[in-house]
Amino acid sequence: MSIRQIGILNVSMGRDVTVVEPSNIYGCTLGDDVFIGPFVEIQKDVRVGKRTRVQSHSFICELVTIGEDCFIGHGVMFVNDTFSIGGPARGDRTQWRSTMIGSNVSIGSNATIMPVSICDNVVIGAGAVVVKDIVEPGVYAGNPAKFIRSHA
Repeated sequence: MSIRQIGILNVSMGRDVTVVEPSNIYGCTLGDDVFIGPFVEIQKDVRVGKRTRVQSHSFICELVTIGEDCFIGHGVMFVNDTFSIGGPARGDRTQWRSTMIGSNVSIGSNATIMPVSICDNVVIGAGAVVVKDIVEPGVYAGNPAKFIRSHA
């Protein structure tokens, strides 16, 4: 039997970072004033920018970079394995893809973010599934996520 405990391990943290336990956070970088809610997993090599809030039950996998002043709602899931070989990559990192989230991006609860790039100043609606790069600021929602409107 193999038992792995949750915890905070090998994390580079800026000033005034708050992590609510239990959380499983390892090998990542958290900028100044970041807030991490309970039941969050952040995997190695993830970078979270200053003043970003990650709410409870969210999963941020390897190869994700999140900018500054972002909001990640409850239960947001980031994906790095697109099953491009017809099934899971089974740890073959050459099959994984990266995700880049700009600054001032808000992602609503239960959204799923596939490996994409999202520009600055974007709102992703709750439950949205982002499958393509977002290059224009504005509000996006749906499955797949589509442009709804510019910011008010």
